[in-house]
Amino acid sequence: MPPVGPALRKPHGGLSHVAGDRSVPLLEHTIPQVLAATAARRGPHPAAIFREAGKRYTWTELAREVDAVAAGLLALGLQKGDRVGIWSPNRPEWLVTQFATARIGVVLVTINPAYRTSELEYVLNKVGCKALITAARFKSSDYLGMIRTLAPELETAEPGRLSAARLPSLRAVVRMGPERSPGMLSFDGLSRLAGPAQRNRLDLVTATLDAQDPINIQFTSGTTGAPKGATLTHANILNNADIVTRTIRLTEADRLCIPVPLYHCFGMVMGTLGCVTKGAAMVFPGEGFEATAALEAIASERCTAFYGVPTMFVAMLDSADFKRHDVASLRTGIMAGAPCPIEVMKRVVSDLHMPEVTIAYGMTETSPVSFQSDVDDPIGKRVATVGRIGPHVEVKIVDESGQTVPVGQSGELCTRGYSVMKGYWDEAEKTAEAIDQEGWMHTGDLATIDRDGYCNIVGRVKDMVIRGGENVYPREIEEFLYRHPKISDVQVFGVPDPRYGEELCAWIVLHPGETATEEDIRSYCRGQIAHYKVPRHVRFMEALPMTVTGKPQKFVMRDAMIAELGLKTAATA
Repeated sequence: MPPVGPALRKPHGGLSHVAGDRSVPLLEHTIPQVLAATAARRGPHPAAIFREAGKRYTWTELAREVDAVAAGLLALGLQKGDRVGIWSPNRPEWLVTQFATARIGVVLVTINPAYRTSELEYVLNKVGCKALITAARFKSSDYLGMIRTLAPELETAEPGRLSAARLPSLRAVVRMGPERSPGMLSFDGLSRLAGPAQRNRLDLVTATLDAQDPINIQFTSGTTGAPKGATLTHANILNNADIVTRTIRLTEADRLCIPVPLYHCFGMVMGTLGCVTKGAAMVFPGEGFEATAALEAIASERCTAFYGVPTMFVAMLDSADFKRHDVASLRTGIMAGAPCPIEVMKRVVSDLHMPEVTIAYGMTETSPVSFQSDVDDPIGKRVATVGRIGPHVEVKIVDESGQTVPVGQSGELCTRGYSVMKGYWDEAEKTAEAIDQEGWMHTGDLATIDRDGYCNIVGRVKDMVIRGGENVYPREIEEFLYRHPKISDVQVFGVPDPRYGEELCAWIVLHPGETATEEDIRSYCRGQIAHYKVPRHVRFMEALPMTVTGKPQKFVMRDAMIAELGLKTAATA
């Protein structure tokens, strides 16, 4: 297509088709090249602060430790293109591993900290991980115990020379910390494996890397079927990190608080890589999110930016400790993962001192961000939409026949450009289902684009509920219910119904101290939304089931309601 200018952020010709600005060229570097340049420029300045672990790095120290671990990985026999898994909450070792693997072209496989034995076995074997770097435990997860279940051969194996029947590709398990475990290497000892030969090879290996090489595999949530490994390149994630942080005006003077998990794009792309592209300091409040720890980190480290899902912002604002902490240093940040009620956004802007907070939308398969609001967008636009198209990305909204729909009409969101993944690892058929021959990634999200180019996500293609022949999009009802002054969080989904095929159910979390009845909620809806959109079933919950990244698990809610109501079959949505 012809060169795209800023004007094409708005639809032309009355169709829902927009393209991002291309006036600033994309980066053509690899991750280690950008880290080296930032470390050279920012050497003695703070790079990363892990408050729970009590670990602080300057850029020089971080680059030095990255090189030491990268050389250790070479000493283990790992080569460019090999896969290494990491299974851990937010810890210093995670950050070092991210950049150490990139230094030598090893593909980092990020494993959900909430996974259990069968899920771990699946992902390690699916991509053929040769090594696994793991925490010992996190919350209720005994990682080492699960690994021993899968590889009992560790008890007698020489570290780095594992041969396990159930994990045939795995050769080495590296446990974090200085402790020793049978058959495993310690992370602290990894750098000591390398000799002069491995250290001297680092720059030679890095010189062979290309920006289009795969460098990261992230597994999708797998709510239906087995998880799929989205394969991302240096260019995919480095450019997305650069663009997203440029949009929030992050600079080397900033300190970004990162409570979101590193295994996910929000943490490891928008967070760590974003900071590396700008030379900004990374601040990690803890291994997982806790409101008080986040507030303490913001106040103590004078953070200027913050990343989180809406529930994290709500938890901090509602914390009994909120007023004890000075958060006036904040200015900007990103809220993503779920819609933000306007009252929450107003409190984030005023009480959290974040007038430049932006909303972002994307998916793992697109590195992740496609749409983002601008720092000076009106609050109404920041809660009613996910912003406008990002640079070097093109988006269209299509109907079931694949035709681009008129402005304002809903359809499936499709995107193409630098950010689209290489594909699902070893899943050619599923890749072809997701990315068509013209390079369009079919997201499965239902969306609209208005005349000014702002995008609104109205639901999932598969979430659509068909009630008595009427198509109902749960997102629309959720956004209406968020206006209720007593409602803190809500999810709407379909359950089977013998008369209408499907009926609507709402799971609601009230603000602390509030009470309401099912009839209160239905009365609030009547006369305000169409009768067929009024939830038949309403349940009040203390919390909603979420993924580690803060995304609601509607399939869990749906299954629970099917069991509670004694329904025989699942609906077809």
